[in-house]
Amino acid sequence: MKLSPGKIAGLKAMSDERGVIAAAAMDQRGLLKKMLAKALGGAEPPLEMMTEFKRIVAGTLTKHASAMLLDVEYGLPASKNINGKGLLLAYEKSGYDTSGPEKLPSLTEGWSVMRLKEAGADGIKILIYYNQYENEWVNEQKKAWLERIGQECLAMEMPLFLEFLAYDVHGENEAGLAYAKRKPEIVRYCTEEFTKDRYAADVLKVEPPVQMAFVSGTQAFKGEAAYTRDEAMELFRSTASYTDKPMVYLSAGTTSAVFIEMLELAAESGVEFHGVLGGRATWQDGAPIFATQGEAALQQWLDTVGTQNITNVNNVLKAARPWYEARSMKSA
Repeated sequence: MKLSPGKIAGLKAMSDERGVIAAAAMDQRGLLKKMLAKALGGAEPPLEMMTEFKRIVAGTLTKHASAMLLDVEYGLPASKNINGKGLLLAYEKSGYDTSGPEKLPSLTEGWSVMRLKEAGADGIKILIYYNQYENEWVNEQKKAWLERIGQECLAMEMPLFLEFLAYDVHGENEAGLAYAKRKPEIVRYCTEEFTKDRYAADVLKVEPPVQMAFVSGTQAFKGEAAYTRDEAMELFRSTASYTDKPMVYLSAGTTSAVFIEMLELAAESGVEFHGVLGGRATWQDGAPIFATQGEAALQQWLDTVGTQNITNVNNVLKAARPWYEARSMKSA
């Protein structure tokens, strides 16, 4: 697909001077609420605490990032505090339908791509949980849902970042060895499927095809091996070969150190990736500090540890390529 002028402008707004998407993500809602509630001894954090935390973090991290991903429920005030950087807004409702095991998605009520654009978005992010071994009716429903969103973004000339997350349907522990061995197949399938033009995604936001805790020979290794370091690098290469679109890695809820090691492994494997859209790994340790010690303590943490976390990511991004050098862009 040939990119429209509006989509090109949006991607440029969210990239650094090299054309690399060095974006920070903080669209967490339910998860952030749980983080703050835990620090508060179980009490639900007030709305003001959620919005203020996002505003403070966004104001600091965007000094070192090319763009910020936020949500509309709690993140809109923070979107005014991003130092003139690009703005991605999440379109999906937080979480998924919990009435069944299928992890069916839904959109945030009262919003459309037009309204997100009017709110200042340079791009749209959509998240879907996917497993090719799920019931066929579930997967067809999810695919049709993505197709509609893709067409909406095309009509409004808004770049679409499509994020897919693997999940288990075989009764396996997602933190266990059996699932770690199965995960590369799921991520490969999703990469191949959602790169198709019918979904109209402009950038794929991908999780690593391996569970780092099961990669022998790494600092993240926990003792049970699903893959050697060389095998993990081959999985990075083979999975990436299934898309010609710009590709950014997510942090998948890991620690900052594990996220950095994952990015270093991807870079060493020779994968041509085009940036990151990483969240929790950079700022999550600041949540309990804010809840228990307040704004000044959070700001001090962000100015030191938080800034170092994102600086470490930026150092690895020296290996990333400009989004416009992706094969799909060269052929457009």
